[in-house]
Amino acid sequence: MVATRDGGWLHMTLRHPYEDHPLRFDQHARPYRAVDALRLEALLRQLADEGGLQLLGDPEWVGRAAAHLAGGENRWITGRSLRQAVAEALAAAGPVGP
Repeated sequence: MVATRDGGWLHMTLRHPYEDHPLRFDQHARPYRAVDALRLEALLRQLADEGGLQLLGDPEWVGRAAAHLAGGENRWITGRSLRQAVAEALAAAGPVGP
């Protein structure tokens, strides 16, 4: 993950065999805080670990989860706080679909 004043990106492998792709986040109305990028990375890791990456195919679900991750206080960045933020975002995003 790289975050700069002008934006940033996460470098990831999307599919097998090894389709590398940078996910840019520089086209938004306001800059993201470092804690927001770390929360996004934690969400992606948890979804990958739990086999839930298909959730990223639902734009409404992603919007709900991302909105929850980007909100809130700028707390200390610890493993525990990241896990808590991801759990709260998953709960707030709810099930896929209408």
